[in-house]
Amino acid sequence: MRHDETPTLSPAAAPVRTPPAPTPSPWVLRIVTIGLVLTALNLRPAITSLGPLLEEVRDGLHMSGGVAGLLTSVPPLCFALFGFMAPRLARRFGPSAVVCAGMAAIAAGLLIRPFLGGAAGFLAASALALMGIAVSNVLMPVIVKRWFPDRVGTVTGLYSMALALGTALAAALTVPMTNALGGSWRTGLAVWAVLAAVAVVPWVPFLKDRAKTAGPGAGAPAAPVLRITRSRTSWALACFFGLQATAAYITMGWMPQIFRDSGIPAGTAGVLLAVTMAMGVPLAFVIPRVASRLRTQGPIVLVLSGCGLLGYAGLYLAPAGGAWLWALLLGIANCAFPLALTMIGMRSRSGAGVVRLSAFAQSTGYLLSIPGPLLVGVLYQHSGGWGLPLALMAGLLVPQTVAGVLAGRDRTIEDEC
Repeated sequence: MRHDETPTLSPAAAPVRTPPAPTPSPWVLRIVTIGLVLTALNLRPAITSLGPLLEEVRDGLHMSGGVAGLLTSVPPLCFALFGFMAPRLARRFGPSAVVCAGMAAIAAGLLIRPFLGGAAGFLAASALALMGIAVSNVLMPVIVKRWFPDRVGTVTGLYSMALALGTALAAALTVPMTNALGGSWRTGLAVWAVLAAVAVVPWVPFLKDRAKTAGPGAGAPAAPVLRITRSRTSWALACFFGLQATAAYITMGWMPQIFRDSGIPAGTAGVLLAVTMAMGVPLAFVIPRVASRLRTQGPIVLVLSGCGLLGYAGLYLAPAGGAWLWALLLGIANCAFPLALTMIGMRSRSGAGVVRLSAFAQSTGYLLSIPGPLLVGVLYQHSGGWGLPLALMAGLLVPQTVAGVLAGRDRTIEDEC
């Protein structure tokens, strides 16, 4: 054969070309974006609306300190248990349909939990709402990866910002709304069901169209099954996620009480928690964009952990005197959450890998975070102060930093598996 001749390939040797996935219309992407934002707004009010009224709820339901600590441990427990179900539900019904059902569960749980009577009923209805949050938590990175594969950092930042906004609004507005609606903590907690009901609407058009719900690339050949537990990065990311969740739920559940015990009024304590959560609004948009441009995310982990250590030290030394500064510092430290979500999207090359990594890292991480809030409640009740709980919280930042640096290395789970 001459050099200028083109070789002819047999049909068996010809490369198989996968047809390009259809591009969704701009209107479809706008609806998905609205759905992501509204969903994110509802992923924390069930928790942060409780913190400013925890003392009233404890008195109204006759809770001990240990039971109140159990109440703050219920979110990670539900996130761990129900998060493992999310990939299977998504394969059967489609991610958007599962998120739609999750928003309905949140609305129902928030509406009924203040009125069931007794701690057991309150916990059961909270678990219903938290189940909806759990499956949505896991599927948010999946939906972002599938619908916006070339804008993972930007869209993750957008819904992380909305999540932080919802968290802050619930912390800041629950006490004022409670007072405006007659002063009953039951009404002040139940009103957040309205926001969850609104979030159901954008996902309704996707209930019956599972192929469209799966997003671009839904018709691609199935990827080989990953043995996710063989990846060191998966375990590092799960540990990082679990430890940052421990710190976040301790902060959301107990920080208002720390301020109230130092002499700060309940309304101001709620606003301080809102300040902590509000720090995530701008930073949750900035950090994912910065992280997606870096090869390794270790430097961001170190900065966030340093702010957390300073905040805990301030709460121990002068909780009332520097309250606003400590709230700001802990708000920066809490931005480990959007960083973890961004790393989930970056540590896998495929949508299928992101599904498995998201479910594994979040469910395992939340499982690891369960003892933290409960232990803080027990230490607070038996020591009568916040010295030991704050020492525990500061100590947990050390393994969190190590796990975050390891999870932030430039590699993918496909390479390790």
